[in-house]
Amino acid sequence: MSLTVRPITAAEHLAFIEKQPSVSFLQTPSWARVKTEWRSESIGWFDSLQGGALVGAALVLHRPVPKLERFTLAYLPEGPSIDWSGDLAPWLQPLAAYLKKNHAFGIRIGPPVTTATWSAAQVKDGIADDTVQRLNQLTPTHRDATGARVVSQLRAAGWRLQSPEDGFGAGQPQYNFVIPLAHEDGTPKTEDEVLKGMNQLWRRNIKKSAKMGVEVSVATPAKPAGGEFDADLSAFHDLYVHTAERDHFTPRRRDYFKTMFAAMSAEDPDRIKLFIARHEGDVVAATIMVRVGQYAWYSYGASSTEKRDVRGSNALQWAMIQDAMAAGATTYDLRGITPTLSTDDSHVGLIQFKVGTGGQAVEYAGEWDLPLNKPIYTAFDVYMKRR
Repeated sequence: MSLTVRPITAAEHLAFIEKQPSVSFLQTPSWARVKTEWRSESIGWFDSLQGGALVGAALVLHRPVPKLERFTLAYLPEGPSIDWSGDLAPWLQPLAAYLKKNHAFGIRIGPPVTTATWSAAQVKDGIADDTVQRLNQLTPTHRDATGARVVSQLRAAGWRLQSPEDGFGAGQPQYNFVIPLAHEDGTPKTEDEVLKGMNQLWRRNIKKSAKMGVEVSVATPAKPAGGEFDADLSAFHDLYVHTAERDHFTPRRRDYFKTMFAAMSAEDPDRIKLFIARHEGDVVAATIMVRVGQYAWYSYGASSTEKRDVRGSNALQWAMIQDAMAAGATTYDLRGITPTLSTDDSHVGLIQFKVGTGGQAVEYAGEWDLPLNKPIYTAFDVYMKRR
């Protein structure tokens, strides 16, 4: 290969994405319109040995340095979308050269490759075993050779792993819980097969929600669920704020979600959907699902403290899984988990909820930084740690 990197239009970027089985929704052109506080650009890799063909693409979010607005951290969340299976130098060296020329003091990437996988049964047994405190104490059911090579090459090339103890940092989680919606040979699973993979409590709760009359509606800006979309979004946000107060996290503003739906729906009407569970007219749970090609993500969720016995959250997860399967998705991603399995940890309840779906825990290669201007990178690192 003989690769060069240069800017591409959003239309060129989207056309490239549509030819792939999937890329992260954080690497779509529409995500740039969601993250309005950062300067953004789409870039492409062109191979002169293939007639100048576009062979890779990325969304770059530029985070400025306080008081040094000219310099930025170039962030490629869950990207770039390149061939990670071989030698990475031909891909990453022209990326670094291009970004350094355009005043980036450092680069942060999140290779979309996994390094290890654990079954739901393993995670469940690990939680029950007092001698097991962390996921990596368990022998994975699968180790990914590509992921191992990526980690080795990045470390050898001077990239620095950003790996917080709990798996969550300023960027994206390193550990996720996913449900395969297709067999290893690529053939789709049936709904019955996915249900059988869930534990007995999950299947019982799905049935209970239906028996108690929980109704799930799906809304997009083009197809409101029960009225005007703004009303549906307000119902979600009210419940989301309630959830934040209960679970002690800082909620995003309603305008953020309005922008998110507008930007992503304009790119693809089926990119993002709002699911709302109601019981006797009361909103008991609400979730947001995003899909790009064959991959679907559970992105945001909210639930009422009242009427928890009607199992609205289980009903919504099942509805989203069914929707993803109907759209041809091969993976449903429940997003981040912590790698800790200790019952004393406050996060273990979230892991137990996700484990009940019968999916698998996956470890990604993580997020990696390459300093391009070491004095500014060091100052920025100190600033971020003091925040």
